[in-house]
Amino acid sequence: MRGRSTERERIGRLLADGRRGNSGALLIHGEAGIGKSALLDWAAGQAEGARVLRVEGIESEMELAYGGLHQLFLPVLDLVDSLPPAQADALRAVFGLTSDEVRDSFTVGLAVLTMLSEAAADGPLLCLVDDAQWVDRPSVDMLTFAARRLRAEGVVMLFAVRDGAPGATVKGLPGLLVEGLDRTAAAELLTGLPPYVADRVMEEAGGNPLALIELSAALTPAQRAGRLGPLALPETAAGLRGRIQDGFLDQVGRLPEATRLVLLVAAADDTGSLGTVLEAARELGAGVEDLEPAERAGLVILSGELVRFRHPLVRYAAYRSAPLARRIAAHRALAGALGGAGQPHRRAWHLAAAATGPDEGVAEELERVAEWAGNRQAMASASAAYERAAQLTADRDLRARRLVQAARKAADAGQDQRCGALADQVPLPLADQEVAANFARARAAVELGHRSPAAAARILLDSADLTGAAHPEATASLLVDAVHAAYSGGDAALMAEVASRAPELPVLAVPALLFGDGVPGASGVPDVSGALRPLVAATEVAATGVMERLLTGIHCLLTGDHPTARRVALGAVAHCREQGISGWLPTTLDLLVRTELALGQHEEAVARGSEALRLAEYYDLAHRASHLRAALALPAAVRGEEEQVRALTEEALGYARPRGVGRAAADALWARGLLELGLGRAQAALDELAAARQEVGHPLLCLPLLPDLVEAAVRAGHPERAAQAAGVLDAWATALDRPALGALAARCRALTGPDGTAEQHFTAALALHGDGNGDSDSDSDSDRHGTTDRHGAGTGNAFDRARTALLYGEWLRRLRRQIDAREQLRAALDGFEALGARPWAERARSELGAAGGETVLTTRQDGPISLLSPQEREVVRLAATGASNREIAAQLFLSPRTVGHHLYRAFPKLGVGSRTELAALLAA
Repeated sequence: MRGRSTERERIGRLLADGRRGNSGALLIHGEAGIGKSALLDWAAGQAEGARVLRVEGIESEMELAYGGLHQLFLPVLDLVDSLPPAQADALRAVFGLTSDEVRDSFTVGLAVLTMLSEAAADGPLLCLVDDAQWVDRPSVDMLTFAARRLRAEGVVMLFAVRDGAPGATVKGLPGLLVEGLDRTAAAELLTGLPPYVADRVMEEAGGNPLALIELSAALTPAQRAGRLGPLALPETAAGLRGRIQDGFLDQVGRLPEATRLVLLVAAADDTGSLGTVLEAARELGAGVEDLEPAERAGLVILSGELVRFRHPLVRYAAYRSAPLARRIAAHRALAGALGGAGQPHRRAWHLAAAATGPDEGVAEELERVAEWAGNRQAMASASAAYERAAQLTADRDLRARRLVQAARKAADAGQDQRCGALADQVPLPLADQEVAANFARARAAVELGHRSPAAAARILLDSADLTGAAHPEATASLLVDAVHAAYSGGDAALMAEVASRAPELPVLAVPALLFGDGVPGASGVPDVSGALRPLVAATEVAATGVMERLLTGIHCLLTGDHPTARRVALGAVAHCREQGISGWLPTTLDLLVRTELALGQHEEAVARGSEALRLAEYYDLAHRASHLRAALALPAAVRGEEEQVRALTEEALGYARPRGVGRAAADALWARGLLELGLGRAQAALDELAAARQEVGHPLLCLPLLPDLVEAAVRAGHPERAAQAAGVLDAWATALDRPALGALAARCRALTGPDGTAEQHFTAALALHGDGNGDSDSDSDSDRHGTTDRHGAGTGNAFDRARTALLYGEWLRRLRRQIDAREQLRAALDGFEALGARPWAERARSELGAAGGETVLTTRQDGPISLLSPQEREVVRLAATGASNREIAAQLFLSPRTVGHHLYRAFPKLGVGSRTELAALLAA
């Protein structure tokens, strides 16, 4: 550990925190041989009293789904039985202990989190993940998922990854870059060499500890004496990795031929099982005795039933130094050994490695591997298996089908760039229209996920036109996907064009009706009063898949039927959770967030939106993340959190505007306008809201922001702009005939009409708002985890009602009707404070004071709940419903111990000592 004081201090602090019961994670990264593994070894030696779990990445195991996770948990596999049943079943399935499918990868992530917590139950736990770039992707994803959610379990996780290596992506963890040793520390590793030779070795190694050690060890006696020719250590060094590899190759090359053969088999093996290696080696004429020279040379470590290479580069040298024919023979021998051991998935990969040309039998085995991995939510592994199967396929059409499958699985895994690369390999044209439709979906996934929603919709629409009536189900599915992409872009004309292809489909009939007779920006409103409600009802009945449910909810939201939109959104979220469609979960949660915002349920919307954004970031769904940031900016704007609104909207706009994601851009600008309006900056609010309106164009798509635009225009002294927007809102509210829209339209008529009619419009608006709490919905809703929602869902929106009361009270005060004004302004103040809408509450308080009313603070601002952090608030809210720590952990993607830590901190702040007292406090 020479020259590593800084690194040791950083790791030492983490270990000390772990002994105190705190958790932490660190990504140690640097070039090959720089000392990352040595730092992990040092950490293991310093972990006094801690249990140590370790996994070492092996390049040949990269495509073996969950192999790394299994290796890590092997010493504590008995703890699986102590997990909640769903989590235990998920781990058993991914480890191949059962034949069950894994429907939800997040259940696996939660299982890993709980396993780590359970393993640390009796004391601190240190988890070491070495050469993470060679650990299979699903294992890395699950381990980093857990690492980012550990808080108070006493678990320390250290990941080591080689910079620049393929697959070297471990996201979201604090990093520690390990660099070369200085000259003094390097010289301490080269004792016994003449100064000239030591200088040459240091020059070549560039401070890399492994290079210093291995290059010096590879020197011949003559070189050690100082006879250094230009080829031994050239003046212009080759790449460091090549020089290190040359040293390893030389060491392996000095071994007996039989030893090199058994090392080749061990290097090709992906189990680490000594028995498997020896069984395969016997087929090639080598045995256990041939490992002795390699063991004496320190190239391998034999322990019990395992064989381990001292360093991954030794494995690479042992494999690459062998001729191709011997490598093929080694893989065939391993395939035979593994076939008899009942490991068909590993066997298939070895057969694929041994193949030198098309082989349909092996391709079929790999396709079965892909299906097996896909059923366990290991989409990246499934994609790799489909891709290799395609490479071994001679038939052009069959190869195309497998490549398309590989591309779609890559998209499901969040590997959009790889999805595009695989799609580029598909031989065109495609004879099978169903394969062509799937190909279009793969291309559209890349476009929608990272480029242009409009381009994605065009790809799908063109494919639907080609697929035609011969494949009605595929055509309908393509059109439904296309109209969703067009909606995301805020392109009403494109939505109408897509819907016109099949207006008889229930899910397309609504956009055909709403957008079919107009163009973006048109002032005319289609006559929808008689046809809309039956169409929406039929759509809801027919919606069984995720996309149909999403569009039904969107249609309800657009047309002001917020309770139905929420019911549909809840069903879509539950469907994704039950079916394990995790990639769609952020999108369905996004819809639910918007319905709850429309209903004024801001706390619920923030909780669900935060969960959805975490999922979108986890899956690298940049497109969906932009929508969610814009949505989360809206309640932040209501609360007057200026910095938060700026941060969220800047990121959302930075993604959305260059790509034409009109809906996200409009929502972000709407949030900015709402913030400015609440802070009393009317002209700035009008500018932002007018820009938001331009992003989507069509009146129906920007209907929710028109009331804010009307108020901003009135306050900024632009009555003509206010009147125009109010007219559009009024026309659509009349056509759609929904109480929520009617209330907003009446309020805007009061603001823009003559004073003689203002009062009747204000009172009509308040009547349509209801009591602002939402009348209980007759249907039993489910919350985000499928249980009964105790809040209900009605048409009222407390924020909108308080806004109307404020404007009415201001109008009454201007007429010197102080007593009437105080009644409305007090109602407004109470409503704003209940929502934490501080700028609006200050405005109401100021107006109330001017009207002679009492303006003391309510308990909302100074109450104990305000002392909690956002995550403590979520934990407390769920604990008050009676949920256990494990149930809360599963819902919030935390460990049970972290949940307990949050409750331990929250109870004193709230002045309660039990969950019963907590529930009573929140109910009050």
